[in-house]
Formats: sequence, C-alpha cells, structure tokens
Amino acid sequence: MKMLSENVQHADNQQVSSSGKISDEYFSGFVDGEGCFYVGFSKRNDLPLKWQVITEFHLSQNPGGKNVLEGFQKRLGCGYLKPNHLKNPRDKSWVLIVKDRKDLREKLIPFFKKHPVHSQKNSDFLVFANVIEIINKGEHLKREGFNKIVRLVHKSPKTTLKKYSKEILLSTDTSETIRQNSVEKQG
Repeated sequence: MKMLSENVQHADNQQVSSSGKISDEYFSGFVDGEGCFYVGFSKRNDLPLKWQVITEFHLSQNPGGKNVLEGFQKRLGCGYLKPNHLKNPRDKSWVLIVKDRKDLREKLIPFFKKHPVHSQKNSDFLVFANVIEIINKGEHLKREGFNKIVRLVHKSPKTTLKKYSKEILLSTDTSETIRQNSVEKQG
C-alpha cells in the first residue's frame, strides 16, 4: 500500500489548498504548537506604578516554514518577521511578532476567538485576551488593575520561570522590595 502524497509540491503541508491559501484551522493548529501569547513585566521608574505590562504574540518556525509565517502575517494583516535569535549564528529560525495593542485587540484576538487553539495554550490565550482588555480600559494604570493582571498571569499553569515573583509585582513599594530580594539572593 503506497502512502506517499500525490501532491509533491505541498506534500509537507497538506493544509495548503490548490490556490496556495493556507486554512485558518491550519494556522490555529500551527500556533497551538509553535506560538506564544506572552505577558510580562518590565521595571520602569518613569511610570506611575514603576512597571510596564508587556504583551506580545510570537510564532516561530525554521527557515523552511518561513512561508507559513508570511502567510499568517498576511492573513492577520499585522506583525513583522525577523530572525528569531540574531546573536546565535546557528539559529536560523524566524519569528512573527505582533506587539501593537490595537492589532492584538482588533486582529489577533478575534482570529483566535473564531479559530481557537485546543491545547493548554487556550488558557494562555484567555489570560492574554483578558490582559489586553484590562489594558484597553486603562485599568492597568491603577494599582487594582495592575494587580488583577499580575494575579491572572501568575495563576496560569505555565511552568516557565518568571523574572519577577507575584509578591514583588504586588508590592506597593517595588523599589525596596526588589532591592531586598536582590540582597537576599546575594547573601
């Protein structure tokens, strides 16, 4: 029994139609495996709460799959492509990044509401979408809204190491808390 694809041109990507268009379901599945809905925090002394909430979508792929990233960028109508790890000459992968909050809110989030991811990444998406909504309302500029974002991000079952602990982010005197934590880690 012969199991090879008769469609040699697209044998590696069975979700490409004869017109060359990649299906939205394929994009959703691709993001399920290779995408990241990122919410992070950066210390910013020039901001009232001394913290910036960072929201980004990343989708990476090896050079052979760059066309998929380009197709998804075109489908969304936003984002930009760049080498994933420019400083590592051995890493030839590419990444699609969407940072613009209006694009995240008006293009990316509606796409995934219509074409949801199905793994654990769906809970990451829901946290991400909630954070974008809190920011859109301007609530992140007040301690209560910022704390709501921190709790959402830190309740996520992700096991990735977070740069700032929940306790540091929820502290009202962040500069003193960070200084004390640095001293404790050194000692």
